[in-house]
Amino acid sequence: MRGLMFVLTVVSVIGLAFWAYRENYTTQTALDDAQKLQIQIGEARDRLAILKAEWAYLNRPDRLRDLADLNFERLQLLPLRPDQFGRIEQVSYPPVENLVIDGIVEVSNQEGL
Repeated sequence: MRGLMFVLTVVSVIGLAFWAYRENYTTQTALDDAQKLQIQIGEARDRLAILKAEWAYLNRPDRLRDLADLNFERLQLLPLRPDQFGRIEQVSYPPVENLVIDGIVEVSNQEGL
């Protein structure tokens, strides 16, 4: 009986050592993957910052004004005139009598308010 307990204890210790060894490598792999993802996130943030800076540089008002001046004829652009702008009274809205609201209209996604 004593020998059987000794063998079971040794087998249990070996099994637990194997499990701990495997879990250690699984954990190390997961930590390496997480570190690689953090590096990729940092690189993506750097690329995004560069793209934002390039976008701001390309959208400078003086540059856009120069491009519009250079391509004025080719794009057949017309200068803005004051008579191209309207007044609010000139906007045609649909007639109110055609607007039918039956009952209560729920405008919130929260119930009971």
